[in-house]
Amino acid sequence: MVTSGHSGHSWSPVVTAGHPRSLWSPVVTAGHQWSLVVTSGHSGHLWSLVVTSGHSWSPVVTLVTSGHCWSPVVTRGHPWSLLVTRGHSWSPVVTAGHPWSLWSPVVTLVTLSRWAPYAPGWPWRLRALPPALCPWPRPPATPPPATPPPDTPTMVTSREEPPATTSQERSMTSQEPPMTSQETRSTTSHEGPSMTSQAPPTALSPTLSFPLGHRAQLAARAAAARIRLRLRGLCPGGSWRSLGDVRAALEGPGTPISEYVVRHWQSDAFFGEQFLSGVNPVLLRRCRRLPPNFPVTGDMVAPTLGTGTDLQREMEAGRLFLADYAMLEGLPTGTIGGRPQFVAAPLCLLWLGPRGRLLPVAIQLSQHPGPGSPVFVPGGRGWALAKLWVRSAHFVLHEMVTHLLHGHFLAEAFAVATQRLPAAHPVHQLLLPHVRFTFHINILARETLLNPGGIIDQATSVGREGTLALVARGTAALTFRELCVPDDVAERGVGDIPGYHYRDDAMDIWEAIQGYVEGIVALFYAEDEEVAEDEELQEWVGEIFTYGVLGNEKSGFPSKLCSRPELVKFLTMIIFCCSARHAAVNSGQYDYAAWMPNTPGTMQRPPPAGDAEATEELLVASLPSPEATGALLALLSVVSYEGGELRPLGSRSQDLLSGPGPGSVLAAFRARLAQISERIRSRNAELELPYPYLEPTCVTESISI
Repeated sequence: MVTSGHSGHSWSPVVTAGHPRSLWSPVVTAGHQWSLVVTSGHSGHLWSLVVTSGHSWSPVVTLVTSGHCWSPVVTRGHPWSLLVTRGHSWSPVVTAGHPWSLWSPVVTLVTLSRWAPYAPGWPWRLRALPPALCPWPRPPATPPPATPPPDTPTMVTSREEPPATTSQERSMTSQEPPMTSQETRSTTSHEGPSMTSQAPPTALSPTLSFPLGHRAQLAARAAAARIRLRLRGLCPGGSWRSLGDVRAALEGPGTPISEYVVRHWQSDAFFGEQFLSGVNPVLLRRCRRLPPNFPVTGDMVAPTLGTGTDLQREMEAGRLFLADYAMLEGLPTGTIGGRPQFVAAPLCLLWLGPRGRLLPVAIQLSQHPGPGSPVFVPGGRGWALAKLWVRSAHFVLHEMVTHLLHGHFLAEAFAVATQRLPAAHPVHQLLLPHVRFTFHINILARETLLNPGGIIDQATSVGREGTLALVARGTAALTFRELCVPDDVAERGVGDIPGYHYRDDAMDIWEAIQGYVEGIVALFYAEDEEVAEDEELQEWVGEIFTYGVLGNEKSGFPSKLCSRPELVKFLTMIIFCCSARHAAVNSGQYDYAAWMPNTPGTMQRPPPAGDAEATEELLVASLPSPEATGALLALLSVVSYEGGELRPLGSRSQDLLSGPGPGSVLAAFRARLAQISERIRSRNAELELPYPYLEPTCVTESISI
């Protein structure tokens, strides 16, 4: 094994198979990111390695057989592969069918006929074999039993699912993204020995064993729901026959929140609540004046507002709010199964009632009022279908702008610029944990989601072409203020809405990050002039301005930083967006979309032109097909839960900021996050519908899923 390269965190080593005629493949991995390297050898062999750019090699053993290509995730050409755990991270085990086992420093690689023994106790704890049984690299002196104990499962997957679910899932879920995102990430520990080391493997500490946790249960239930959908997909290539068909395919054990959604999805109160604590809680704005293209009258909403008030009075009191989906107007739409798909650009007016519940009072399904675009109100025949169209538009705007653009793509701009900073620069050291795996997950997204014919084309109304157009619109409309929580809350006028859990939790986390960044900045920049005179820092922020927002001065993004407060705010925004904001718009996706009628990814019929058209038959016919539903749920059940070794905000497990000064600042940050966690847990315990997504122990420190 030969490595070459240079120090720092720019370009990673080059790996070869060691044969004189082998081809060399460069690995583009910045910082602590991972890349898959395939180096062609001789005799038709294909070598697959996973390497790190950092301080150590991944403990991954490459298995090579003539004419086979072995991925770190799935054994190709053999019946199955086995996954075992290393603490809270997952390591790949690929069976090669050899007469002897291969051993990595931390996990047992077994053959098709051999199993790693299970540790006693519930539920499903794995351990490595004792060192005496693991000579390196020879086979064990005493082979493990040929079959597992009867009370233990025969396979554990990277989502910690039961074996039957996994085997069916692999065979039936054709649209599911490759598992490489989970598997490759799992091998990123920088704590393992060098890959070239010949040291014998060590047994795992008992503290590394872990029970089947809450997140794994959710993932297992998600997989089970996918299987039921595949088995019960009643109308392949077409539409559902009735809501009963949808219920038969989708209803069943799920997450606590997804089960709540099934019970309440038709409720106006729950419809409104999702604007505050759902997966896109940053859209709603206070409405002081109705837009001219939304001709809502007092008579239309009087039955909902009740006696003693009217539309104008409620507007002046600040109790009316608007959700405007104008960005979706005129987007190109795709086809699924040969059938055209549809998207709307609705306007939705909501009212904060006396009980503190946010209720929808009027919906228009286009930006152009007229006879073919009426205003729907509660109690009307088309009300349920109008809400369905709003939820579909909400999904599209959330996924393509709030999530993909504001999360993944913008974080990539932050990551590229940060990796160009010298490794010794304090901003590089501060931000490096917050861009971990960002390149990796974005590459996977381009390869499996945004590629032609990928899941975006299979499951959403706008498809790949519409998604790219929408991302371009979102980039042009992006502002610095909307990414800064205090500014965003003030600008949208939502600071006093009761029960707005996203706002409350986001403000607390923003302030905690801000205090942490202030402490670090103070250690390295004594005066404002030192910030302004730091040429490397100015190049860094200039690169983000140029490539992140395309030099748009109207965005409010700074192109240079002249003071310590400016630097603190900018760094706080980056850390918040790469951690808490992404968690808020990502982690609840499966919870709120598992019951598809609550969050349809596409619509198969055009919007109704009036109440007379809006029948239940049209509602059912408008829903996504079973195939599109399955493709979307297969994706969301994976991306909603962080796989591998969870690294929550504040962990800084790869910390480069050393010394008593940074250490005390980090300790104070962790203490503040612990207080926020306790407050959120206490609040959620009292709620029928909890909001867990910004509980700091569940917020990863980077966009890695």
